[in-house]
Amino acid sequence: MDNARGEWVYGRRPVVEVLRAKRRHLYEAILPAEGKGEGAELAEIRGLLLAAATPTRAMTRDELDELVEGGHHQGVALKVGGFPYISLEQIVHDVENQPEALVLLLDHIEDPQNVGSLLRSAEAAGVTGVVMPEDRAAGVTPAAVRASAGASEHLRVARVVNLVRAMETLQKAGLWLTGLDTGDDAKRYHTLDFKGRTGLVVGAEGKGLGRLVREHCDFIACIPMLGRVDSLNAGVAGGIVLFEALRQKQAVAGK
Repeated sequence: MDNARGEWVYGRRPVVEVLRAKRRHLYEAILPAEGKGEGAELAEIRGLLLAAATPTRAMTRDELDELVEGGHHQGVALKVGGFPYISLEQIVHDVENQPEALVLLLDHIEDPQNVGSLLRSAEAAGVTGVVMPEDRAAGVTPAAVRASAGASEHLRVARVVNLVRAMETLQKAGLWLTGLDTGDDAKRYHTLDFKGRTGLVVGAEGKGLGRLVREHCDFIACIPMLGRVDSLNAGVAGGIVLFEALRQKQAVAGK
């Protein structure tokens, strides 16, 4: 993908959310030729691009397929600056100032589809922030943005050199960390207390949590499995527990 200056975000919903969030620098957009009866989503994209004075041009489907390396683009792509990561210190500040803070930590998840799915659930669950490692992990790439349906654009995300040290820092700020994994010490997720300042740590599908990451968790949660398949992918599993945490927090707030 051509990223000498910026990167291409593709798909109508992801592009809409990038434009709504107003957090990235906009370079140019690829749109289909304007025609009668085009949908509201595409009309909104045109309006937002016009308001932002972003240049647009047309491109054949084959050219756009090549540009986004076969990604599902729906005829739309937007060249933008890189994702605006924040520092861990900013998330720590938010945790200290939010008694019901909820932080999602991703332990070296390399599949952008799982990262995107988790980011979408995180945004819907109102997380305070997301923490992910810089190496051996998928960041907020265009593929992850597409998988999140653009929800990533509204999240505060920090990338860190050492996830275990980041966990220790967050624990000192009052965050209790629950790792999602299996094992004799794992408790059913709905029996755990997610009220107050809480963090959920999700590992890569198949690998689970790294040893040191797991050891630094305050609790280990598991999801009961009644079928013949003994695991869920990271995106689905993380989403289930995030919304249990949200349910508990809303119960405290009387919502």
